[in-house]
Amino acid sequence: MKRSLPQTRFLIAVALVLGGAFAAFHFTRSGAAGSTVVPAKRAALAVTTVQPQQAPWAQQIAVSGGIFPWQEAVIAAETSGLSVVKVAEDVGSVVRRGQLLAELSRDSVEASLAQQEANLSKARAAVAEAQANADRARRVKGSGAMSEQQINQYLTAERSARASVAAAAAALQSERVRLAQTRILAPDDGVISSRNATLGSVVQAGSELFRLLRGNRLEWRAEVSAEQLARVAPGQNARLRLADGSQLTGSVRMLAPTLDPATRKALVYVDLPAGSAARAGMFASGEILPGSTTATTLPSSAVILRDGHSYVFEVGAQDVVHQIKVDTGRRQGGRIEIVAPLPSDARIVATGGAFLNEGDTVRVEAAPDAAEHQGGPEGAPAKARSTIQPEAAR
Repeated sequence: MKRSLPQTRFLIAVALVLGGAFAAFHFTRSGAAGSTVVPAKRAALAVTTVQPQQAPWAQQIAVSGGIFPWQEAVIAAETSGLSVVKVAEDVGSVVRRGQLLAELSRDSVEASLAQQEANLSKARAAVAEAQANADRARRVKGSGAMSEQQINQYLTAERSARASVAAAAAALQSERVRLAQTRILAPDDGVISSRNATLGSVVQAGSELFRLLRGNRLEWRAEVSAEQLARVAPGQNARLRLADGSQLTGSVRMLAPTLDPATRKALVYVDLPAGSAARAGMFASGEILPGSTTATTLPSSAVILRDGHSYVFEVGAQDVVHQIKVDTGRRQGGRIEIVAPLPSDARIVATGGAFLNEGDTVRVEAAPDAAEHQGGPEGAPAKARSTIQPEAAR
């Protein structure tokens, strides 16, 4: 079938357009394949780095426990049936050894004492008579003037009279002791911690009247585990914190010879300084300081906590960071101990690790304190840069 001229021209134009489009597409693909450009990876952050430092650090064993008196003396009545007629000291009184604390009634004891003195005088008179009779019996013994039975009676009476004198003297001494017991005295220097003596009350033997903190000395009984106990020794220093925030320094006096079977912990007895804010019955936490060891340390800001573990970021080749899991120990003055030592020349990201991930590229810049001392092109001091600069913000 014969086509018209306009139709032929239209088909030729469509063919030319499609051929040009195909040629342009083929040329574009060929050119792109021959000149592929890989864009450079941009730095995630601008950071500063630090290196691990070795320093002698004091070891610390974290412990806690109660504060107790070094020794506590119970002052009780030693006689019965006497009333309290005087209370000389109260709770909190600082007393000296032999100082009067309280006094019991003396009237009945003094009367009994006078009676025993009379009994002693009577016994001494009886022994004088018995001794005279015994002397006469000894002089006539063997002469027949006195029977053997009579002589033996006189000698026995003498011995009995002497025994009566000794008994009367002992009874008299007992009453003198009772009289002395009416004065309740401090057995040692210290502070009165409790008082049960009441004016007018009748006491019984063994009744507690006062309780005394001997020497006003207190001790901290810190609880430690079996593992910690092996690192503690007498003479080591200890530091404890009281409820009001104050701190005390004491000295380890002794270690308990056994562990509590229920808690599997032992007590460490720490002497506390006199005149401190500590009081018996307080609870305190603190540390025992066994000594110093060399520690590998980093700034606390360099250690990142993720998923319950501690990490640091080391800057490697081409400024690519690698995440390293570390175990931490002691903390002191804004620095933290790294238990597993890191290479001394390792470059660790000082701050900003929380914004980094494994394999990120960073730009390492001078620390602010170093930048302040570096001159610019004309020797002018350069401005300190921030240690963390997100790339998107620049």
